[in-house]
Amino acid sequence: MARSHGHRHGALARLRHALAPHGHGTGDKIDQALEGSGRGMRVLAVSLAVLMATAAIQAVIVVASGSVALLGDTLHNVADALTAVPLAIAFSVGRRAATRRFTYGYGRAEDLAGIAIVLIIAASAGLAGYEAVTRLIEPRGVEAVGWVAAAGVAGFLGNEWVARYRIRAGREIGSAALVADGLHARTDGFTSLAVLLGAGGSALGFPIADPVVGLLITVAILFVLRGAAREIYHRLMDAVDPALVDGAERILRAVPGVERVGSVRMRWIGHALHAEVEILVRHDLTVVAAHAVAVEAEHRLIHELPKLRAATVHTDPDGPSDADHHGPLSAHR
Repeated sequence: MARSHGHRHGALARLRHALAPHGHGTGDKIDQALEGSGRGMRVLAVSLAVLMATAAIQAVIVVASGSVALLGDTLHNVADALTAVPLAIAFSVGRRAATRRFTYGYGRAEDLAGIAIVLIIAASAGLAGYEAVTRLIEPRGVEAVGWVAAAGVAGFLGNEWVARYRIRAGREIGSAALVADGLHARTDGFTSLAVLLGAGGSALGFPIADPVVGLLITVAILFVLRGAAREIYHRLMDAVDPALVDGAERILRAVPGVERVGSVRMRWIGHALHAEVEILVRHDLTVVAAHAVAVEAEHRLIHELPKLRAATVHTDPDGPSDADHHGPLSAHR
């Protein structure tokens, strides 16, 4: 007798499961989605506070050193900290219940926020490149190098901590937009390092070092932009990790009564995964028995696939009576 997460899966258990409500109804799925959104909001609040504190430290050193380069980096960090705003709006909107117009809910708002973040990264790359070229044309020395270097280190550490925090949380709750924002924070850390390295070069008597490093950082930002844009593009095109499809097929093949597995389709809606699958069962099964197999398949998918919040299972007969079949049965929880 098979077991999954402490639940019994015999014939009696399948019948009870088919006829009675179980622990994976709509309410539970909404609760899980809201939990992910709530964590996303906490991540944004904490990272916003860290970035603003980093910018405040840099601002104090700007006043003490009079460094224009550091002033630009400080303003850049403030603006980038505010990218949390579109994500916070997206998480808030994503909490809304589905309606008759938006039948899948508002989870796609995260993908729209991801587009905004990608555009901000692109603007950051353009601004960094512009400033670097300007400095190449008109090189300028950097004063109070020690203070500026310290501010560059502070900017890097603050942004890198936020980047790791956002990327880790984004991957855990399945938010591509939060991952993209974490990658953006990482580019800001590189920009701060450029201030540090440029200041060091200026201290050694090479004023051209600052713009050269700035160009190298611009190239690095473009690579990060490519990765973030690819992730958001995949989400918009309903791409999923092929390993998830393999896992779903493996789970379905292990369900008693499943003769073969047909198509398996998945898509992300916000940070929740939805699936629609087809299975083939014996052609001589009754409607009730076929439905019980579909319900068991749906039950196991939700239990065993991470971040899966909803699954629709269609059943078709596998045998000579295919011509007499007038449409698939389905189970959806």
